[in-house]
Amino acid sequence: MSESLSKEEIKTYRVQGFSCASCAKTFENNVKKIQGVENAEVNFGASKIYVKGRTTIEELERAGAFENLKVRGEKEQKVDYPPFWKQKENIKVYISALLLLVSWFLGKQIEEAHIFVTIGYATSILIGGYTLFIKGLRNLIRLQFDMNTLMTIAIIGAAIIGEWLEGATVVILFAISEALERYSMDKARQSIESLMDIAPKEALIRRENQEMSIHVEDIQIGDIMIVKPGQKLAMDGTVFKGTSTLNQAAITGESVPITKTIDDEVFAGTLNEEGLLEVRVTKRVEDTTLSKIIYLVEEAQAERAPSQTFVDKFAKYYTPAIVILAMLIAVIPPLIIGGDWSTWVYQGLAALVVGCPCALVISTPVAVVTAIGNAAKNGVLIKGGVYLEETGNLKAIAFDKTGTLTKGVPSVTDIVTYSRSEDELLIITAAIEKGSQHPLASAIIRKVEEKGLHFNNISMKEFQSITGKGVKARINHEIYYVGSPSLFEGLHNQISNKQKETIIDLQTAGKTVMILGTETEILAFIAVADEVRGSSKAVISKLKQLGIETVMLTGDNQRTAKAIGQQVGVTDVKADLLPEDKLTYIKEFREKHQNVAMIGDGVNDAPALAASTVGVAMGGAGTDTALETADIALMSDDLNKLPYTVQLSRKALMIIKQNIIFSLGIKAIALLLVVPGWLTLWIAIFADMGATLLVTLNSLRLLRIKK
Repeated sequence: MSESLSKEEIKTYRVQGFSCASCAKTFENNVKKIQGVENAEVNFGASKIYVKGRTTIEELERAGAFENLKVRGEKEQKVDYPPFWKQKENIKVYISALLLLVSWFLGKQIEEAHIFVTIGYATSILIGGYTLFIKGLRNLIRLQFDMNTLMTIAIIGAAIIGEWLEGATVVILFAISEALERYSMDKARQSIESLMDIAPKEALIRRENQEMSIHVEDIQIGDIMIVKPGQKLAMDGTVFKGTSTLNQAAITGESVPITKTIDDEVFAGTLNEEGLLEVRVTKRVEDTTLSKIIYLVEEAQAERAPSQTFVDKFAKYYTPAIVILAMLIAVIPPLIIGGDWSTWVYQGLAALVVGCPCALVISTPVAVVTAIGNAAKNGVLIKGGVYLEETGNLKAIAFDKTGTLTKGVPSVTDIVTYSRSEDELLIITAAIEKGSQHPLASAIIRKVEEKGLHFNNISMKEFQSITGKGVKARINHEIYYVGSPSLFEGLHNQISNKQKETIIDLQTAGKTVMILGTETEILAFIAVADEVRGSSKAVISKLKQLGIETVMLTGDNQRTAKAIGQQVGVTDVKADLLPEDKLTYIKEFREKHQNVAMIGDGVNDAPALAASTVGVAMGGAGTDTALETADIALMSDDLNKLPYTVQLSRKALMIIKQNIIFSLGIKAIALLLVVPGWLTLWIAIFADMGATLLVTLNSLRLLRIKK
């Protein structure tokens, strides 16, 4: 949805029956002309239209009658229509084909030019091409040269020069081509349609001790939802009662069930495998994680990839150029070299048909729609064709350490005290750190709670954060500092040589050292370690095989960072970084490599994520910030999705290039047949139809790529 249409002012409708981008554009223009409509915008990839103003579904369907489009409200259930060979609009094609065969057989028995044979072909053309001619002639009057215009000129021209059989054949083949295009695009969109069907439309709700089955639209925040074994969750919420395993594949792409118990977050569309759960609903149906995934993916399909922008600009000049070329082919040889008018007009008409830009125009969107849909089903949100292409071009990836390469749940491993008791010093440290959101602070608080020590009643005053180094506060009339070794080196160079050796030993073991002290002495070292993810080493190895340079960015000290970097196998390590240092480094990295991704948690690393070519957020499920800020969101905390995303993007990029080269190449070859006069309407329609179908089928190969 473009910025010209604000979310509050518009109404969204789903459209069924789009076969091509130009048809979608025609529908958009027709809707804009409806009385009461201020503006309209079609999302071809997602088969949606956004309408600003007042209108009805009946009026919208009248605007789409030229292609028999069906319209429904955004939240209405999908209507299953019969396959294209059973659809009413194709009955005229069967009648047209039957008339063609009868006329052809009659021509063999009597005479090809007999009046009855000609009438049979003409009737076949009129019945099969009726809607095509209406669209084509209307566009011709407006000087809009799309495929309908080109086909209309070619078929009428063929009839005028007496090529009735080929004219009728072109009508039928074109109708079949359109039906197959529509089928192929629907196949590409099925990945999104299947997402919409994941969550149930009703749920069993308990209100005031009464259980009732309620439609999801009527479920309120705070309702208790009862989910039996084997049922899917209809809403997001937190477990109120019970324990069970849930298959979250629909949201995170992970098929391994996750155990959920009281206070754990659960998502709509996930499958309850074992126990009875009671879930307190925390979001309305339009705000669930699944709804956001569907919305973001559909919007992503409307985002134009760079190659699509190029193709659209190219097609804008290409189509009129084909019309001019066809006219020159038809006129110049008879005028200059005395060629036969009938022969060269026929060649010109064939050039018009082969020049249809269908395959070229559809080459990029069908690949983008398929790739983004496949990624969504595997737990990866790619928020536009531009990010799909940029990921395919990546040369380097920068990783945040905490929570990305490591699990992000550090724990206290060593406590070295120099005065007072260990418990007393831990209580002081926890009292100072309780207001901090830093993962290392939470590790200390967990340690104190495990030991059963009480720190909440400790009076703390004058709390102050020292950016990038630590914190300080006054407890019992004395100022205490908690922070990195560099903080204490600045406080009158307090660290002794023996203490420095202890710090080096702990850091070399991959541990982060925090120091508690006053302005005059060091009281304790607290070593904290964050466990490396089991998948990190394998993922880095896969990325290296793909030719991607990897670097770890962290605020941790050089020795700890180097130990973890060596453990996972990254190419380079940058340590002791403040948030602004990460941003500076990403900018430098981009100057060196051009295309650089940054992967982090989507919150603390926001500046670096924004500065990278592609910002990737980990663990997007249930995290609104990650879903909104990142260009790509990995819905689970599984790093294995990263190599899959790179491979999918590279494959999509390759297929887009193949499609553009093939669609232009086959037309160039067909047009060269004009020189010896070998181009026929048969060859032209097969070249056009064949190119379109092959481009679409080639794009559908993206559905086969698995993580």
